[in-house]
Amino acid sequence: MDNNYGAFIAPELEVSGSRQGELKGLRFAVKDVFAVAGHSSSAGNPAWLRSHRPSAAHAAAVVKLLEAGASLCGAAHTDELMYSLGGENAHYGTPVNPRGAGRIPGGSSSGSAVAVASGAVDFALGTDTGGSVRVPSAYCGVYGFRPTHGAAAMEGVIPLAPGFDTVGWMADSLELLEVVGRVLLDAGGMASEQADVTDAGGVSLSLSGITSGSGSGAAPAEDRMSRLYLPADCWALAEPSSAACLKRELSRLQATADETIENVVSAEGLKSWMDVFRELQASEIWTTHGEWIRQEQPEFGPDIAARFSWAASIAGQDHSRAAALRSEIAGRLRQLLGEDRCLVIPTVPGPAPLLGGDLQQLERNRSGAMMLSCIAGLAGLPQITLPVEGPEGLPLGLSVIGGHGQDLRLLSWVRSAWY
Repeated sequence: MDNNYGAFIAPELEVSGSRQGELKGLRFAVKDVFAVAGHSSSAGNPAWLRSHRPSAAHAAAVVKLLEAGASLCGAAHTDELMYSLGGENAHYGTPVNPRGAGRIPGGSSSGSAVAVASGAVDFALGTDTGGSVRVPSAYCGVYGFRPTHGAAAMEGVIPLAPGFDTVGWMADSLELLEVVGRVLLDAGGMASEQADVTDAGGVSLSLSGITSGSGSGAAPAEDRMSRLYLPADCWALAEPSSAACLKRELSRLQATADETIENVVSAEGLKSWMDVFRELQASEIWTTHGEWIRQEQPEFGPDIAARFSWAASIAGQDHSRAAALRSEIAGRLRQLLGEDRCLVIPTVPGPAPLLGGDLQQLERNRSGAMMLSCIAGLAGLPQITLPVEGPEGLPLGLSVIGGHGQDLRLLSWVRSAWY
């Protein structure tokens, strides 16, 4: 494997795919949180690697891709326990952003994005809880997709916050992004239309009565959207020069939609939405990993350690108000988008920050990215990020968020509209 950009923690890991299928002859990498038989996943931390045995079987998503003819070529780096959007790992180093010299690749699926951007593989699997596929895809200038929550099988994937975790994937073409989606989403895997989501902390997030659409496995009704929403509160988060570059590309999407409407997506403010997301996510994270942290006492990088410390500090608190607001937000967004409407927003505020930047600056950048990425996360919606050339030729991301369960419709429409 070509590991010149440091994408891989295990470049030697190879599993041949079947001799037939939609992905025959293509190569893919996996973020080092997906189970591969005989391989020990690191989850980005040496203590995790030491304390866990090799996997006995492949993750469900890996099995689907192998059966579709693709061959697995390498396990890619991740941020520590997937709890970052930066891509800088204190133990294993930082993959090199091939399209942003001297800049971070984004995380936590940093290695997966770099593997695709460098041409080492055709596509890659990542995970996305709070933006971990969408952010590195934008920073590295590749296409990335986060599906409807529950639409792609998570079996055999190390969890972070199960109420938000999704499998995601990246590719250097929209055609391939869609084909991979048809493989991974083929069985549907959708939650019911009247699902009650319970987070790892035991808080019930009632989403009853919210229409979820026709299901991710269903063929799209047509390659058209009736309405595109451009939320002013989201666009206000983009750096002015970046917003100008992104808006120049909007016409490509508007040409195949009936109308475009400017609106405000968050009555409470996106900062409030981010705070709800962070609180519920942290509660789930500590429930998921707190006992392991207490037992193993792992060494974390400073930023990761601070996040786990905060997650521990709110463990056991009453999160019912945050859970109730999440349920309300999800209901509003799902009704707003229905089956054939979309939000179009910046994926991130601007180009990738410089490597080795000030921690406070990186945290401010992370907050801006999270305010944008928490929208799909809170409502469990599918989101695609499209590479756009930004200031000084640096990559940016333009995102389209579709209706709940409309994954294949979103992929198909964007593919036809973008070219």
